[in-house]
Amino acid sequence: MRDDQPTDDVPTTVPAGAPDPTAGDAPPDAVADGDAPWLHGTWHVAEVDGAALADGLEGPAWLTFEGDGQVYGYAGVNHVRATWRVRGDRLEVGPVVQTMMAGPPAPTATEQAVTAVLGDGGTLEAAGDEVRLRTPAGRLARLVRTAPSTVRPEPDAGPHVLA
Repeated sequence: MRDDQPTDDVPTTVPAGAPDPTAGDAPPDAVADGDAPWLHGTWHVAEVDGAALADGLEGPAWLTFEGDGQVYGYAGVNHVRATWRVRGDRLEVGPVVQTMMAGPPAPTATEQAVTAVLGDGGTLEAAGDEVRLRTPAGRLARLVRTAPSTVRPEPDAGPHVLA
């Protein structure tokens, strides 16, 4: 971090096992600004509290963390969006907003688990293509890095779409 930048008293580190965010083209103070390039991308929400999640109406739950501090995804019935940053080994998430469709019991239970864990944030533990998020209340989510095309439905290019 440069000397002319304001600092917080909160130390900023990289979780054990996470790639060094200062390697390559990432600016040296990327993590200090709340960004964590190693977290960028799309993650399948594989488990919450040790239990695999039921697929939602559009497939499995997923979250995409963007470098601009936005996280968005699909929670099981509805789409979600929030802001995020990493401070130390903690993920901080702003208020989670979502669409408001109703769904059947299993996808709704998946959505409730995903939105609760996401909204609480917590401590991050990275190991390769997996991240574990432990909330302050002790809930544990396992996220697995995935290609966006494996979890996001392809856009509908039917005849109703104007060219």
